[in-house]
Amino acid sequence: MAVPMEYYLLLSAAVFCIGVFGVLTRRNALLFLMSVELMLNAANINLVAFSLYHGNLTGQVFSLFTMALAAAEVAVGLSIILVLYRNFRDVDVTEATTMRW
Repeated sequence: MAVPMEYYLLLSAAVFCIGVFGVLTRRNALLFLMSVELMLNAANINLVAFSLYHGNLTGQVFSLFTMALAAAEVAVGLSIILVLYRNFRDVDVTEATTMRW
């Protein structure tokens, strides 16, 4: 028995809203990156769900590209967090505005 499309969309919307809430309210850079990852995962759920609904693999291929993009984003984001921690001994994203050359 197949799962209805609405369930996938509701799950994706809930995960995306949790990610947006995390981006807007968190000041810790690690939690900020985790919230962005949640938003990307919500987009992946949508891509795979619509791919399943239409019966082709295009959405799943785009989902793999999105995962590769997320991996690159994590690598760059963690390096920025390490520099932020090295300079300020904290990973508060509001401190990043004071970084100068």
